[in-house]
This record gives sequence, structure tokens and C-alpha cells, in this order.
Amino acid sequence: MPAVSKGDGMRGLAVFISDIRNCKSKEAEIKRINKELANIRSKFKGDKALDGYSKKKYVCKLLFIFLLGHDIDFGHMEAVNLLSSNKYTEKQIGYLFISVLVNSNSELIRLINNAIKNDLSSRNPTFMCLALHCIANVGSREMAEAFAGEIPRILVAGDTMDSVKQSAALCLLRLYKTSPDLVLMGEWTSRVVHLLNDQHMGVVTAAISLITCLSQKNPDEFKTCVSLAVSRLSRIVSSASTDLQDYTYYFVPAPWLSCKLLRLLQCYPPPEDGAVKGRLVECLETILNKAQEPPKSKKVQHSNAKNAILFEAISLIIHYDSEPNLLVRACNQLGQFLQHRETNLRYLALESMCTLASSEFSHEAVKTHIETVINALKTERDVSVRQRAADLLYAMCDRSNAKQIVAEMLSYLETADYSIREEMVLKVAILAEKYAVDYSWYVDTILNLIRIAGDYVSEEVWYRVIQIVINRDDVQGYAAKTVFEALQAPACHENMVKVGGYILGEFGNLIAGDPRSSPLVQFNLLHSKFHLCSVPTRALLLSAYIKFINLFPETKSTIQEVLRSDSQIRNSDVELQQRAVEYLKLSSIASTDVLATVLEEMPPFPERESSILAKLKKKKGPGAVSVNELEEGKREGGELNGGGERGGDSSAIAASNAVRDTNKYGKHCFKISISALQLKCWGSGWHWTQECMALLENVDPNPENFVCAGVIQTKAQQVGSLLRLEPNAQAQMYRLTVRSSKDTVSKRLCELLAEQF
Repeated sequence: MPAVSKGDGMRGLAVFISDIRNCKSKEAEIKRINKELANIRSKFKGDKALDGYSKKKYVCKLLFIFLLGHDIDFGHMEAVNLLSSNKYTEKQIGYLFISVLVNSNSELIRLINNAIKNDLSSRNPTFMCLALHCIANVGSREMAEAFAGEIPRILVAGDTMDSVKQSAALCLLRLYKTSPDLVLMGEWTSRVVHLLNDQHMGVVTAAISLITCLSQKNPDEFKTCVSLAVSRLSRIVSSASTDLQDYTYYFVPAPWLSCKLLRLLQCYPPPEDGAVKGRLVECLETILNKAQEPPKSKKVQHSNAKNAILFEAISLIIHYDSEPNLLVRACNQLGQFLQHRETNLRYLALESMCTLASSEFSHEAVKTHIETVINALKTERDVSVRQRAADLLYAMCDRSNAKQIVAEMLSYLETADYSIREEMVLKVAILAEKYAVDYSWYVDTILNLIRIAGDYVSEEVWYRVIQIVINRDDVQGYAAKTVFEALQAPACHENMVKVGGYILGEFGNLIAGDPRSSPLVQFNLLHSKFHLCSVPTRALLLSAYIKFINLFPETKSTIQEVLRSDSQIRNSDVELQQRAVEYLKLSSIASTDVLATVLEEMPPFPERESSILAKLKKKKGPGAVSVNELEEGKREGGELNGGGERGGDSSAIAASNAVRDTNKYGKHCFKISISALQLKCWGSGWHWTQECMALLENVDPNPENFVCAGVIQTKAQQVGSLLRLEPNAQAQMYRLTVRSSKDTVSKRLCELLAEQF
């Protein structure tokens, strides 16, 4: 056992710690701790009153045992008793024990609060600091209620020592963060702000942390701090390192205070007072000038302190976004850091330049560093730096460099880290859409994106490309040709099959004149992928097949044979089985005109914010996009996917369902309702053709269900509609489904029919 010096304040504690360190096993340590706990418990319960030294020693042992990971369930009262001692060491140990072990809901809080009040009113600066530290460490609501009104008074009192002011400011900051509703500055506001003029730099440093937090919640109340902060910053920036010797860190005057002042100014817009604004601009220029000076020390602490101030100054310049000269200088300074050997500096430079790229004053200056950023994307070892480089490329992209940036990001995608691939895919898709002058380039880019990173291409991406192709007539033929060629690859991603099925189902006729892409070749190509796909994709392909029958009547027999096969009409998946049966019957019974109307091309989609952009905002964090925008993105995806209940349906069939109680069933009832519906359609200015007004027999696999088809002729267009009634006699309910190529027509027909039952 190592010897314990005679001058040691608590010999027993030193011996106990030494015994614990010398234990050879965990069991030996636990045995020694249990022995000591039993001894301490007996001392506390003994008849003989313990003096302050003994209490302090035993409380220290309990604290050490707790820090070793063992539970302590006694000794709290003895620690509270130490608070009433007049000796600093005993009071210090008592506060330390309470700060670490006492729960904020403890029954002893009242006793502790009384002891703290006595110390705060004692005017002994040492005892006051101990009490303030305890309040900050515990930070309970009970303490906030008890001392939130007292601490501001101590903070601004003229006779309060500087060390106590520092503790009071930080203690008040802690209480404000835990219970902001209880910390009301009120009359103390102006006096707290004027602490920025205090002669003691430690007080200013502590006070500015409090003022910054208060300003973020109540900027108007503390706006007078701007001029004082600029004045203090000016004095620090213009001073030599010898002027602030006690607060100079490796030849950098007061770096922490400078950073906090710059951060405080970011809570407010540029100063309206011309003199204050001029002085602030001068400070920022001085900081940028000092960054160009040769370092006064080779030690890393000097460069860290210097760069910390520089980056906060650049953040303030970006926040104001009103000084073109400063913005360009900041961009040039960050550009020098892009090739710095220090990884953290490269990361911070890329991050700051992302923000600079959004400013109209500095966007062109940022673009000059495009080659350096592309090189960083390719060669950086740290994945976080590569991600920031990708973010910067996305931010600096415009029409002049879009093709170059998209090409580089696609090239990087092939070897990109898995953690950032999905975000990269979204960014490439957004840039390709946003800056596409030639939409054939956009189609090529998205198909290439699916080929390179198909697993990371979300539904929003391929929904969007389909929406754009449908909305632009000039690109439909090219899209059909390109996707047909892409599907010929031996290994084809399922997302490519989805896009191919959708586009060929809609616009395959535009390339059918070429013998190499004849209707039968298109069908065989799609069907060769069928058995490799998931159920939703197979459902989409079945919808594409029924579209083919409408586009290419010569393929009808081949497709009907596929639909008639046992693998389709007896499929274990109910969705695939139902589609196969319905499409087979529809192609067999419906006339050419009805088929053409029901399976007409998708109408143009309404323009709205891209759902890809909404998803990217969502990935960037909560609050980046509103719930309404996200719901709109989902709704847009649903429409692209066929709408209604059938995900991935390319047949442009929308659905509306209504469920109502009834006990009247039968074909006669349904015929009467259809006749009444026809009259109401006439009353609405619609004309429903008579050729398919009768019920369609043997169309639905369930003989108890009723199906009817018709074409509504409006003044502007024809709208095909399908009606289906599914009665449930046992539950005395029915489900009425109305499908049409226009969802507004579906809803109106459903409302009119529901009134008949």
C-alpha cells in the first residue's frame, strides 16, 4: 500500500481509495466497499455526535463510492448539515454531494433551499459562488421558483464581486433554459445588457452567454445590446495581444468572447445606425485581413483560435447578406481552405460556401471553385467532407454548369458511400429537372440514375419523370425509344421496368413503326421481366398489357392468352388475380370505343411543387417542409401511380368508394338506379351513351356483384366510367365503386348513385 503523507487533509479517504485501487478482483472491491458502507452507517447512527471533519470525510467516501457506480441510499442528511458549516471545505463537500446525488424531487430540497438562501445573503463571495453553482447544477423547477427573482438582483448589484457576477450570470442562464417561464427579466433587462460594458472580461463573457440566449427568445427587449456588442468587438479586434494579456490565448486576444459577440450579432439584422454599421464592417474587414497575415505561432492552438473567430465573422457576413465586397472576400478566404491539409477546415469551408452559394452577391465567386469541389468529391477520405462537397455542388448549380455537375454527381454515385446515396439520387433528380433545357437530356439522366443506383431511387423520382413525360408532348417519343433500349439490358433494375411499363403502355405507339420495336416486340420485352418483379410491379405491367390491347389490337390474342393463364387468373395474390380477370373480361366484352375511352392516355398533371423536393426537405430534418407540402407530394405520387386504391396502375383509372346501409338488393334495383343516374346526368349537362348502359354479365368473378360501363359525353370531352356494386346481404351493407378517367367525375357519379339506395 502506498504511504499517505501526513499533510493530507483526509487520511482515511486516501487510505480507502488506495485500498480500492489495490483490489485484485471485482469481488474484492465490492467486499471492501460493503465493509466501508457498514462502517459509515454505524458512525452516522451512533450516539456520539460527529464533528464537521468526520462528516466531511464520510460524505466524501460516499461520493467516491457513488462515482464507482454503486447506489447510495443514506448520508443525504449529513451532507445537508455540512451546508451550515462556516468552513469552506466542509461547505464545498456538502454542496458537491447535493449537486451529484440529490434528486430534484427530493424531500430535502426545502432544507437545501434554506441553506442556499443563507449563503446568498451572507455577502461572502466564496459561499455565494458555492450556492450559485449548486443551483445551476441541480436546476430544478423548485429552485427556479425560489431564486429566479433573487439572482438577477445579485447579478446587477454594484457591490457584487466579479467572480459572483460570473457565477450569477451562468446560473441564471441555466435556470432560463430549464424553466424559461419563471425567469422574467423585466426591470433588470437594461442593466443586464449594460454588463457588456463591464471592465472585467470574465463578467462580459459570462453575461453575453445569458444575453444571447435571452435575445433568441425576446429579440426586441434586448436589441440595445447590438451597439454595445459592436463597440466591445471593435475594442477587442483593434487591440494588440499585449493590451489584453490576461485574456490573450496564443497571441489571439479574447477569442471566446469575440466568437460570442459575433454569434450574438447574428440574432439581429444589420444595424440601422450608419455609424454602428460602419464600425461593424470595419471590424469584419479587420478579421478578414488578419486571416491573411502570417501566423504568429506554429502551434495548433493559435490557428484554431484565429480560425474560430474567422468562421464566426463569415457566418455574420452571410447572415447579413448585404455587403457584396465582404461576401466575395469571405468566399475567396474559404476557397483557400478547400485545399488545406486540415480536414476540419476543409469541412467547415465547404459548409460555409454552401450558404454563400445562395447569395446573389457571392454565387459567381463560389462557382469559380467548382473544379476544387469536384476534386474533393472524388478524392476526400472522410465521408462527411465528401457529403459537404456534394451539398456545395448542388448549391452552386445553375443553367451554365448543370450538365457538368450532374455528370460528376452521377459518376460519383457509382462509388458513393451507401449512407449518402439516396440523398445524392434526390439531388441529381432535382437538378436534372430544374435546369433541363432539353428534356431528352432529363430523360437520359433519370434513366442513367436508375441504372447506376436503382435501389436508392425512391418512388418519388420515377413518379416525377413519368409526370414530366406525360405533360410534355415533345419528349414522349424519345422517352419511349430510350426506355425501350434500356429494357433490353440483361440486368435491368425493377424501377426501370416500372418506368418502361408505364411509358410504353402510354406511348409505345410512337415507336411501333420501327420493326425493331414493333408492338409484339415491346410486349415480349416487358413480359420477359414479369417473373422477376415484385407484386406491385407485376400489377403495373398487367395494366400496361391492357393498354397495349387498346394501342395495338394485333396483340390482343397474345395478351389475352397471358391474362387467361393459370398463373394469372389463379394467382395467389388477390390483386393480381382480380386485375387479370377484370382486364380479360374488359378486353373481351367492351366495344372498341368504350375500351379506347376507358384506357385513354393519362391527362396532363397539374403543376405543383415536385414531390422529390419535398422528400429532400424532409430528409434534411424536421420543420424543413410543411405537413401540407408533404401530403401534396404523397397525393401527387398517388396520382402518378394511377390514383385510388391500385398502386402502380397505368390505366388512368380513378376511384371513389361509398358505403351505406341498405336492405334492398338485386339487378332490378341497380337498373332503376342507373336509369335515374342517366336522367341526373342529362340534368347536369352530361350525356351518357346508351350502347353500354345495360349490365355487363359474367364480368365480375363474384356473380352477386353488378358491373356497368358507359361513356359520359360532356361539352369538352368524353369520360369513360365503370360502376361496380358489391352487396353484402349478411351485413346489410353495400360498397359502390365508381371508376373513371377523371376523379371529379368519379366523385360526382358516386354521390348521385348513393342517393338512389
